[in-house]
Amino acid sequence: MRVGVIGVGVISKQYFDSLPGLGNLKLVAVADLNEARAAEVAAEQGVISLSVDELLASPDIEAVINLTIPAAHVEVGLRALAAGKHVFAEKPLGLSTAEARPLLEAQKNGLRVGSAPDTVLGTGVQTARRVIDDGTLGEVLGAAVHWSAPGHERWHPAPAFYYQPGGGPLYDMGPYYLSALVHLLGPIVSVSGSARRSSRERVIAQGPNAGQVLPVDIDTHITALLTHESGISTTVTISFEVWKTRAPLFEVYGSQGTLAVPDPNNFNSVAEVFLAGADDWAPVEDSAGYRSSGRGYGLADMAAAIAAGVPHRASAELAFHVLDVMESIMASAESGQVVAVTSTAPRPAAVPLSDTP
Repeated sequence: MRVGVIGVGVISKQYFDSLPGLGNLKLVAVADLNEARAAEVAAEQGVISLSVDELLASPDIEAVINLTIPAAHVEVGLRALAAGKHVFAEKPLGLSTAEARPLLEAQKNGLRVGSAPDTVLGTGVQTARRVIDDGTLGEVLGAAVHWSAPGHERWHPAPAFYYQPGGGPLYDMGPYYLSALVHLLGPIVSVSGSARRSSRERVIAQGPNAGQVLPVDIDTHITALLTHESGISTTVTISFEVWKTRAPLFEVYGSQGTLAVPDPNNFNSVAEVFLAGADDWAPVEDSAGYRSSGRGYGLADMAAAIAAGVPHRASAELAFHVLDVMESIMASAESGQVVAVTSTAPRPAAVPLSDTP
């Protein structure tokens, strides 16, 4: 599948690092509103630099990797679909379910939409899923997720969009953990949420914009209780307000043991289990997922699924469900009521242990 990338910001490097190892994808062009930056990256990658309009119009490109800012995800995705190209986008799928729904409806004539995170296809989350599916934990009762940091302004050279709608801890980091929860425990049917923000001033710490004060237009500390279709409950905390924590990052609790799930922000960390009667945690040997994977594996998985005529795993439907869950958490936080999640998504097929799709 011949691929063009739109958006060559910070995250693009991770895609460029992975694409050469994916035999069913071939990078042919890049584009960015900053055409000088696009030309520089194109030279580094040995491909051509095009304007966004030229890339979308090119008959030589079959799929677009959309790495634009969240506010442009839907617009660029719809334009690519209208041009007859498959789309794989960074998360979130859109700023809202109302905005993102047309992406689902535009998948016609064999065209598909995929969405990050594809970290959940690595050996970390997939091996954790294997532990659950094999019954090692006994009856699964609940899970806990905690991701926190002081804020992305401490490391990112241009972090303003993280503090605007479509950013923030929930919309930026939430998709990793919520997507993993659906892979592990199935879709979510209701949520109860709480959200707030501090008055702390956000100042860019490094890069050419160091010292710039950022406006904050999103909530920065979110907690939620999720109920899965299976009846399992999960507690979630996602925050840009925590300087340090001892909280567990991601655990699943069963009648026969506890599973420490590797961070879904990464691909290939090691799962651990503590079983009833054991003296200590035990690492779990990799038994599922794509080995040594990285960003772009979701598109390679989609290309393989298209060739085989089966659903792809990092699907728009899953990303839409995750977006709906996040939107519902914020609606619950505002109303103080439990909110039913109206969308659903099938639990994606497990990934067998393999090197590439």
